[in-house]
Amino acid sequence: MDYWKSKVLPKMRLIFVKAGGKKAAAAAELVKSFDESKGEINSEFEEKKADLQPKVVEIYESVTAPVKVLIKERKKVSAIKKNSAAITKLFEDLANIEFPGAKQVSEGISKVGPALLSSPIFATFEKIAKLLPVVVEETPKEAPAATEEKKDEAAAAEEKKEEAADEEKKEEAVEDKKEEAPAAAEEAAPAATAAAEPAAEETSAAPAPEAEPEAAAPAEAESAPATAEETPKAA
Repeated sequence: MDYWKSKVLPKMRLIFVKAGGKKAAAAAELVKSFDESKGEINSEFEEKKADLQPKVVEIYESVTAPVKVLIKERKKVSAIKKNSAAITKLFEDLANIEFPGAKQVSEGISKVGPALLSSPIFATFEKIAKLLPVVVEETPKEAPAATEEKKDEAAAAEEKKEEAADEEKKEEAVEDKKEEAPAAAEEAAPAATAAAEPAAEETSAAPAPEAEPEAAAPAEAESAPATAEETPKAA
């Protein structure tokens, strides 16, 4: 165990460091070569892009979703290493259609892998993105219709607000009438009472009917027999 730690592991680490150093150096040379040929690559791209577009779109549709995102965004270098196999295949396909700079990058990937060639890879992805069709969300004719719908919705909302305000006013008016009715009744009650009091006084002050005719009737009855008795005496 001590021999493994003291002798074997240090030698293995040295081998990996040397290999990594050589690979990094080779990758730096490849990136430098690509950067020096950018002018030629850009010129060739402008000349061929009309013919390349349908082929590039076909290749783009065949790649995985993470690679599609990487082609459009070109931000995460770590995503290159995670999708190294798919990117290797992509550049092989691009080299087959003679996409400018693709063969150079594909050969570099076979030597050092894609992770160390992020700069040439992203530069190629930028050109691929320029050839992809633009997705149109809505047709221009539909835009005015949407605007009219929004206007109609706004008008309907205003009408609802006005109706609600009218309803509130009506409710307030009804409430005011309900409140005014008891007050009017209270005001009318004293007046009715005051009007009833003089009528009661007049009724009580009126003289009672005379009972003289009733008393006179018996008097007349008494005088009648007296007359009857006097009649035979005269005979």
